[in-house]
Amino acid sequence: MPEATDVVDRQIATFRDRDLEHFLGSYAADVKIKDFDGNVLMDGLEAMRGQYGPLFRDSPELRVEIPRRMVAGDHVIDEEDISGFILAGFPPAMHAVVVYRVRDGLIHDVVFLM
Repeated sequence: MPEATDVVDRQIATFRDRDLEHFLGSYAADVKIKDFDGNVLMDGLEAMRGQYGPLFRDSPELRVEIPRRMVAGDHVIDEEDISGFILAGFPPAMHAVVVYRVRDGLIHDVVFLM
């Protein structure tokens, strides 16, 4: 079984490449993406497609750097510096902590702390 970091690293690489299909391939079909308060931001791959499709299409200078990472079992906790972000309602640059929960080689849960 691949390490939890393998799938997160693959997801980051495809984010950098703005490769929507391979990016979504890192996630379970029933993935839940939430904020720290537990509010569901995206529920499932189609919700992610609706959010990340326009982001990848409209953000040719999209970048992400991971200055720090922690791993605890099936959780990968990344500090992320994102720039070149072009999506209505979001700033062009963000600093966040993202917690990924990996099971069976796919990301099943994500929590954003921004």
